[in-house]
Amino acid sequence: MLVVNNLDTFYGKTQALWNVSLRVDEKEIISLVGANEAGKTTLLKSICGLIRPASGNVEFLGKRVDGLTPDCIVERGISLVPEGGKPFTEMTVRENLEMGAYPYKIWKERQARLEQVYHFFPYLKARERQLAKTLSGGERQMLAMGRSYMARPKLCMFDEPSYGLAPLMVKELFGSLVTMNEQGITILLVEQNIRHALEIADRAYLLENGRVILEGAPERFLQNGYVKKAYLGI
Repeated sequence: MLVVNNLDTFYGKTQALWNVSLRVDEKEIISLVGANEAGKTTLLKSICGLIRPASGNVEFLGKRVDGLTPDCIVERGISLVPEGGKPFTEMTVRENLEMGAYPYKIWKERQARLEQVYHFFPYLKARERQLAKTLSGGERQMLAMGRSYMARPKLCMFDEPSYGLAPLMVKELFGSLVTMNEQGITILLVEQNIRHALEIADRAYLLENGRVILEGAPERFLQNGYVKKAYLGI
């Protein structure tokens, strides 16, 4: 579904990604793990058009999307849930969700999409008239997930969804990711919590200093001595 080929990305003169390649197949959950400043968020932004790579390319469903504007990439079927959710705080929950359905073809079916979101996230149904700024951190993350679902994505990318959340909410959130995947949505998950990320992943990539240094099945990560020492505390 998604193929990233030899991507180099810069911030000014500072290189953030070095020859990064990865593959995401349809209906997979792929976890992209690594420490802070490893380049994980930069990679997501490069895929969805918020940053233009210096070299390499990004293909989605067999067609190049690097160079397209972010709105065009959303219409192709890629959604991004940013770190912290970043809801529109002065808008209600329902208004935030409707913002996710702005592409014309999706707007016409927004009511049906809303009902699906409320089925996934009953919290949001009960709070649909509340301003987003009144929500807890976990509820804001759920709102961001629901907003991305409104755009009818084929691939949904999540940037550190568990950051700052209580353990019980983290467990619920990861359960929601699995549910979305079971509904046919392919997931690319960026996550510092490597244990949780590997638990639900079909495959994973480890990014360090802007380079992919390990890829494969979760079992390969759990058996790797460096990963166990540096990331799992074993």
